[in-house]
Amino acid sequence: MIPYSVIGKSVPRVEGQLKATGEAKYCDDILLPGMLYGRMLRSPHPHARILNINLEKVKKLAGVRAVITGKDTPNKK
Repeated sequence: MIPYSVIGKSVPRVEGQLKATGEAKYCDDILLPGMLYGRMLRSPHPHARILNINLEKVKKLAGVRAVITGKDTPNKK
């Protein structure tokens, strides 16, 4: 049997102080040149079948680079 020296003991967390002081870095803290942001919009109606989406107004909004719908996915039904 291999003796485990950490079982039953408190192990100091390496990142604990960074998290406690607010200095920890997370994925959302990363900014890259030319980075884009995405947003997912879901139907407010559960199990509803979406028959049509008019994207003309959305595509004209300032800063919109692309609009992706379910029709753009490879496993569309």
